[in-house]
Amino acid sequence: MPVEEMIKQDTVSAAGTPTALIAMSGGVDSSVAAYLMQQKGYQITGCTMRLYENDMVGLDLLDTCCSKKDTEDARSVCEGLGVPYHIFHYEEKFREKVIEPLVDAYERCETPNPCIDCNRCMKFDALYEKARTFGCSKIVTGHYARIEEKDGRFYLKKAVDPAKDQSYVLYQLTEDQLRRTAFPLGKYTKEEVREIAEKQGFRNAEKKESQDICFVPDGDYAAMICRYRNRTYPEGDIVDRDGNVLGRHKGLIHYTIGQRRGLGVPADRRIYVTRLDPVKNQVILSDEADLFHKEVEVRDFHWITGEIPEGEIRCKARIRYRHKEQPATLIPGPEGGRARLIFDEPQRAATPGQSAVFYLEDVVLGGGIITL
Repeated sequence: MPVEEMIKQDTVSAAGTPTALIAMSGGVDSSVAAYLMQQKGYQITGCTMRLYENDMVGLDLLDTCCSKKDTEDARSVCEGLGVPYHIFHYEEKFREKVIEPLVDAYERCETPNPCIDCNRCMKFDALYEKARTFGCSKIVTGHYARIEEKDGRFYLKKAVDPAKDQSYVLYQLTEDQLRRTAFPLGKYTKEEVREIAEKQGFRNAEKKESQDICFVPDGDYAAMICRYRNRTYPEGDIVDRDGNVLGRHKGLIHYTIGQRRGLGVPADRRIYVTRLDPVKNQVILSDEADLFHKEVEVRDFHWITGEIPEGEIRCKARIRYRHKEQPATLIPGPEGGRARLIFDEPQRAATPGQSAVFYLEDVVLGGGIITL
């Protein structure tokens, strides 16, 4: 279907003008999200969340989502649309809710996904409170996901474009938050979004999208943590699964499950990090076969409807962002906060700290943090 027809089908005529606060990063996705909401008849206000300063994470240059260039791009789009634009400062809340939990997780040998915490605590918590002060009924982001209302219930669904689907990082949302949120890009492909931006003359239509975490632009988490904590982490032994010493590691925060490169250990075959032992301060290496697990335990179990099922559920599950969901049986624990996931086939490199997210066809049921 032509893009113009897709937009036309979404256009609404409301007796009372609905209002929305648009979270704008300066990228093409959130810019087109703003345009599409305006086309739907919403009175929109654009905003950028200022999340951190350079010295918080030891950066010399601020060249990611909080950069001056990004705010200029977001402001330019808002000016073109003829709508207000604001910058909101959330540096301390971001430090407390996103940076600190990430550092704590790495220090206990987990590998977290900070985008999930950022979405839950910042975009769909702090920002919604700001939306209320502006009298906005919805907050809007450029995420590739869908929200569907059926029989008075609200469901989070995967995006139409599987290559861009971001439902995995949104599993912590509640049904009430979904009721107050819009994801206008959910039915579009990235190419269609860029086409819309080009036709509207947005200056960021061809802007390259970032693949990195905003406050770790070079992807080196360990270096960021050392700067943030202003300390180094003790070296220790690299051992095989029988306890034989193979070498020395440079601090457990530098390693994650499934890692093969940068180990500094000579071997006549491919070996991988299969476990981190914070008690003995050891990195355990083994063959790839030891990375596969059929059962995964999760904590902080979250069900989007808030109604945790009592019995087993057949579903599909993803154990990291780019993992293709696999058939599994979900068994909620009796206390509600934990669950057990049993895959039909063993899965590679289930990693403590990452999230297991559960799907029923294209509907996101919920998820939890992997503990193994």
